[in-house]
Amino acid sequence: MGKVVASQLVGDVWPSAQPGADPVLYGHVSLDPVGAFEVRSLQTFRLVYTVGRYGIDDTGSIRVVFRVVGDWGFLQMNEPKGYNFVTANTNTKARLSLDYSGIGHQRPWFKSLTVRLHGGYLSEGDIITITFGDTSQGSPGMKMQTFCEPGFEFKVLADVCAVGHYYPLVKTPHISIVPGEVHQWKAVLPTLRHPSSVFRLGIKAEDNWGNPTDKASGQFTLKSTHPVEGLPNTIDYPLGGKSLILDQLKVKEPGVVRIQMLDETGTCVAEAGPLLIEESGFSGYWGDLHGQSGESIGITTSREYFEFARNKAFLDVTGHQANDFQVNNAFWKYLNELTDQYHEDGRFVVFPGYEWSGNTAVGGDRNVFFRNEGRQIRRSSHALLSDRRDIDTDSPSAAQLFEDLQDEDCVVYAHVGGRYADIAQAHDPRLETAMEIHSAWGTFEWLLTDGFPLGHRSGVVCNSDGHKGRPGASYPGAATFGAYGGLTCFLTRDLTRDGIFECLRRRHHYGTTGCRMHMDVKVQFDQESTIFERDPKAFPDTNRFATNEVMMGDIVQSPSSEATLKLSLLAHNPIERIEIRNGENVLDTFRPYTPSNLGNRIRVIWSGAEYRGRGRQCNWTGSAVFKGCRIKQFVKINAWNHERRLEQCNHNTVEWDTFTTGNFGGFDVWLEEGPAAELDLTTNRGSIQEALEDIGVEDIIMEAGGLERRLRVFRLPEDNPHREVEYQLRIPLKPEGDNQLWICVTTEDGFQAWSSPVFVYR
Repeated sequence: MGKVVASQLVGDVWPSAQPGADPVLYGHVSLDPVGAFEVRSLQTFRLVYTVGRYGIDDTGSIRVVFRVVGDWGFLQMNEPKGYNFVTANTNTKARLSLDYSGIGHQRPWFKSLTVRLHGGYLSEGDIITITFGDTSQGSPGMKMQTFCEPGFEFKVLADVCAVGHYYPLVKTPHISIVPGEVHQWKAVLPTLRHPSSVFRLGIKAEDNWGNPTDKASGQFTLKSTHPVEGLPNTIDYPLGGKSLILDQLKVKEPGVVRIQMLDETGTCVAEAGPLLIEESGFSGYWGDLHGQSGESIGITTSREYFEFARNKAFLDVTGHQANDFQVNNAFWKYLNELTDQYHEDGRFVVFPGYEWSGNTAVGGDRNVFFRNEGRQIRRSSHALLSDRRDIDTDSPSAAQLFEDLQDEDCVVYAHVGGRYADIAQAHDPRLETAMEIHSAWGTFEWLLTDGFPLGHRSGVVCNSDGHKGRPGASYPGAATFGAYGGLTCFLTRDLTRDGIFECLRRRHHYGTTGCRMHMDVKVQFDQESTIFERDPKAFPDTNRFATNEVMMGDIVQSPSSEATLKLSLLAHNPIERIEIRNGENVLDTFRPYTPSNLGNRIRVIWSGAEYRGRGRQCNWTGSAVFKGCRIKQFVKINAWNHERRLEQCNHNTVEWDTFTTGNFGGFDVWLEEGPAAELDLTTNRGSIQEALEDIGVEDIIMEAGGLERRLRVFRLPEDNPHREVEYQLRIPLKPEGDNQLWICVTTEDGFQAWSSPVFVYR
């Protein structure tokens, strides 16, 4: 059985009034069966509550609560043959009613089943039996959640006096949820290193829902495109392990490294890379700095969180970001001890910090990262903290937070989660260096671009904001999270806290929606220009240097009326397009292929959100009929929830019922096109009817309202081999205000990446 999160570290609040001094008097509970159960398997559990000395009065009740992040299916009492059917009975003639709500209790225990007594009372020793996944009338059972959790709790609360106060029983039964069979292999390398610098290759197998699985084994051959010192020809992957790390690897000569992992039949099951080895400049270090564990709203312990980041996601940099109003002083102390313990210069950089979680009305979510442990946490509120002794240290608005952090050695991100950051209301360029524009919540370019007309100079970061204990490899599962979690690549000379802080303060980083690609963006000027070490609007005395070339994130003043943007990309997958932008304007869309390369492959994409707030999820239902065609091949794009419909129905039709949260999803079809072939695309948001001969390289777009909500159709080559691209563009510079020069890359498998802008003014 796995470890349950320590209750003294969890910021939750129970009624201060209770029937008696000893909770044992309220009864006790048992669960059958207990043990380990596979993710998304179907199970039946019987929870037996035995009434304590107080009894239960008429209209009294017990409540079984679960963590909000669970995606095990909505409990229901109306369809005996459906999933997650629940029943309850007593050993007496008393009647019971059941009520389930997804938000029926306080966080993190939002999911709650209330069993209420009617028409009688229960005495000490009487029992209530609840059957979760009752199969007696045809139900397949209760669906387990899609992600692993060593200590999944059936937390039982009792209101024995029928006063509306629910108090937890002393012992909580729990089970362990474990991974399934191997679905795919992953191999991970860094993306930028110097010759003879040490790096590692991480290997793991994942189940169908993205959990590293211990059910994998085998012998594999490793085949590299470039000589790698220390890389064995073959490896034995041991059964029972969830990852394998090959450390102390080196490459002596410059070049591009891609390592294939071949099974015993010679089939490539995974490819790691690209890793660029070059003589000078920075190295690239990958991080996910934003996620939570079971001490706040997530699952697993914070120790397991850091273990996953280092040994399962193969990150170089991480942080833990619990909602501040749920961080009690015991957990804050413990978290600082953990970050100090796991931090190791040159190998694994860990930052202490927290999520300032004020409502949007007072500024919205911010991530705070300290360079060192032992700093004062400035909370937005004490909403879930009964210890009020330090309430005077709160910062109740984002503006106040920035003021209170002036003397701290820290950096701040703005982000979009349950609450979104209002950067027009509060922003401090001395502290807030970056905007998180992608997470498991979706994609939010607007958080960065809203700052352009305000004169903000912020870099791009992407993180997971994951709640499922998987920082750096955060799959959304089957719940409200709609995207795979993001990653940030930090370009710096050394893997230390000082190096990462310097990188952040100069915006020398880029973000992706979860892939690892090498990205190099430079801007060159015809005349000598001035580069600033820090933003001169916030730091008038900052160091400045003469230059003719700058990199992503730099702030530069130039007399030139034009500039040349140069980019170099090495990707894991073929590149579909690259947008080169000045602010919100797309100056050029580069594709590594020409219209003459197009084939019989059509791509259909839906994207966007309802609005900026918590309920941004946008449902898409529809069908695409390719009249006069036969579909030869069908491939899904960003279809993370395997239980949402997206499928080929017959020889020429695809149907779907899915959603987006600012990100995009869709599909490719390879067609046999007959004469006068047509596309009839119908959705709940609108439709596109088009002759296939009129679908080309440029997007056919149907705008669908909401927030950047649209439907797109375009044609691609049947095979696109371009994973490595160099390109440059001559750009006229606006004479007034900042020119924010940045790029957005989209790969064919649906991942995206954004550079931090170069900020140029004349």
